[in-house]
Amino acid sequence: MFRSIVLFLHKVVQLFRRFGVLTILAVIGLIFVGGFVRASGAGMGCPDWPKCFGMWIPPTSIDQLPVNYQSIFGVKLKGEVEFNAVKTWIEYINRLLGVLVGFFIFLTFVFSYKAYFKKNRSIFYLSFLAFVLVLFEGWLGSKVVSSELMPGLITIHMILAVIILGILVLAILKTFFLQGIIKELENTRDIRFLIFIVLLISVGQLVFGTQIREGVDLAQKELGYDNRHLWVNSVMGKVNFHSVLGLIILGLQFLINSKIQGRFKGLLISSFSTGTLFFIVLSILTGVLLRFFGFPAFAQPLHLTFGVVILVFQFVLLFLTKPQIA
Repeated sequence: MFRSIVLFLHKVVQLFRRFGVLTILAVIGLIFVGGFVRASGAGMGCPDWPKCFGMWIPPTSIDQLPVNYQSIFGVKLKGEVEFNAVKTWIEYINRLLGVLVGFFIFLTFVFSYKAYFKKNRSIFYLSFLAFVLVLFEGWLGSKVVSSELMPGLITIHMILAVIILGILVLAILKTFFLQGIIKELENTRDIRFLIFIVLLISVGQLVFGTQIREGVDLAQKELGYDNRHLWVNSVMGKVNFHSVLGLIILGLQFLINSKIQGRFKGLLISSFSTGTLFFIVLSILTGVLLRFFGFPAFAQPLHLTFGVVILVFQFVLLFLTKPQIA
């Protein structure tokens, strides 16, 4: 019987870890879709919340809407609502993915209780915090819609998603440490200091990027969607500073990577270090596309997602250089 209990607990731990990793990937995917919603101008594809044009399953053609739909839904949008099936379904899919992520986080929380409430409550508390925050994130999403996409709220909405992601990553990393999969490394003090510095700069870079995005939103309203290639001109100074920060992050990560490869080549930390460098390069390349090629819509969500993945990898590197904090 004791052996059966041990096997059951082992399965629960495995379920928590696997579901946790799946949830982390789902959150990253949701951030990408959210960026795509914003880049495509589909943020108000559904003018109401939680329904969409008053329906749980949105229409696919204007014929499915009442004749006076503009007067019904246009009040809060100052009469500017116009049905666009593509934008409506982009926003609707974004909402469905948000619900799915919330469900994943709830299951992660349930598995954390069964697996770690008695063994390591910090993992349970982290999972619970992620669940509470995702409920708040859902409520905040409704406020984003009701405020007609207020820029500040959109930024807070995105940053909160990154915080939830970080909490989940920390919870999963702790499980790997407890199982002995992550080993303590020696001689990492200088590397850890550099990682901490570049992580702070990367957080600032992400927040600053949201300010650029808000400036672009204003340019979109003033210049119109057809003049997309002119949007970047209105935030050129911020874009240049953003680019400089990107090059600083790249240089620091090169230094970090050279130190890690010299001391820990072949270990898990070396793979994450190389991966971090790879995504920084991708982020810079998509930034170049945005800067010099008329702000293409496909590059915006990619640029945002690469920035978030960089933060996740840097956070993992910080943990790996001192895993005994678990």
